[in-house]
Amino acid sequence: MNILSKITVALSLLLLLSTSCSKAQKSDNDTVKIDSLLTLVSPRPFNGVVLVTQNDSVRYEKAVGYDTFKNKKTLKVNDQFVINSNSKQITAVLILLEVERGTVDLQAPIITYLPRLKKDWAKKVTVHQLLNHTHGIATLNKPLLFEAGTEFKYGNLSNVLLGEIISAVTNKSYTVVAETLFKKLGMKNTVANASRVAPNLVAGNTNDNNTFTVAKKIKKNASSIPAAGVISTVHDLALWNKSLHEGAILKPESYAKMITAAVLAQHDAFGKEKTGYGYGIRINDLGKTKYIGHTGLGDGYASLNVYFPETKTSLVVLENQSNADMSLSYYFGTQIKEMLLKSMNSVK
Repeated sequence: MNILSKITVALSLLLLLSTSCSKAQKSDNDTVKIDSLLTLVSPRPFNGVVLVTQNDSVRYEKAVGYDTFKNKKTLKVNDQFVINSNSKQITAVLILLEVERGTVDLQAPIITYLPRLKKDWAKKVTVHQLLNHTHGIATLNKPLLFEAGTEFKYGNLSNVLLGEIISAVTNKSYTVVAETLFKKLGMKNTVANASRVAPNLVAGNTNDNNTFTVAKKIKKNASSIPAAGVISTVHDLALWNKSLHEGAILKPESYAKMITAAVLAQHDAFGKEKTGYGYGIRINDLGKTKYIGHTGLGDGYASLNVYFPETKTSLVVLENQSNADMSLSYYFGTQIKEMLLKSMNSVK
C-alpha cells in the first residue's frame, strides 16, 4: 500500500470514528434529557413505560411509577397496557391483508360485506372511507353527518364496522385473526380479547390534580376491540413498527395506501397544524424529519406510538393514567418526540 492509500484509509477511519462518537454522544444526551423529563412533577408526574429503539437496538427504555398507587406495585418494562386507538392501525393492516387476498375491495360499499345495515348510506360509504374516518356515520340508525368522503370525523364506530368486515370475510372472530398475526410476528405479549385476559396487564388509573384512583372498569364487548381493545407492551409495539414499516407484513402497494394522506386532520401530539391521516395512522411530513403513528386514550390508559422512517426509530410511550386535564394526556410522549426530532434535525 502506497503512502496516499494509507492516508486515505486513515482519514476514512478517523471520519468513521468521529461519526460514531458523535452519534453516541447524541444518544447519551438524549438519555440524560429523557431521564430528567421523567422526574418532573409539573405539569403532572409520569407513570408508565418509555422505549426508544433504532434498527434493532434499544436506545432508551425505562419504567417509572406504579401499577396502582394503593399497592405501590412498581411498573416493569414488559408490563402490558391497553393501547386504545393504537388498535386502529392494526385493524387497518388486517383489512389491507384481506385486500391482498382479494376478499375485500377498498372502494366497495360496505353493504357488500355487512348486508345487515339497512340505511341507504350503506350503499354509498366505502371501506376506504371507514379506514380514514371520512364516512360521515354518526350512529347506525341515523342519516350521515355529511356526504361520505367530503369531511373528516374521527371516532370508533368505523373500526367496529371494519372488525365486522374482517369477521365476515374470514369467517373468524377479530380476536382470532389479530392474534394469529401477532403470533406470526413474534408479538408474544399482545392480545385482543374483550375480557382483557393478560397476565401482566397493569391497572388503568385516573389522575385528578395528582390524586390517583383506579379507573372504573368499563364493560367491553368483542365489537370494540378493533377500535380500542388491543393490549400490548412497548417492546411488542416496537416490533410491530419494525415489521409494518420495513415491509414484513404488507406488500409495498398496500403499505403505500396505508401511509398516504387521504385527508388532513389536527392532533396536538402531531403538531398544531393539520397533518395527513391515512388508514389508522397519522402522517406528519411538514418539518425536516417525517414521522408517522397514532395515539390512544381511555379507561385510565394513554399511548403514543411514533415511527421515524428515515432513521428507522420507534418511540413508544405507554401510561396507565388518564388526566382530568385532557390536554396533558400525551405531554411526556410529545416532549420526548420533540427531543428526538431536534436531535435528528441537528445532523441534517
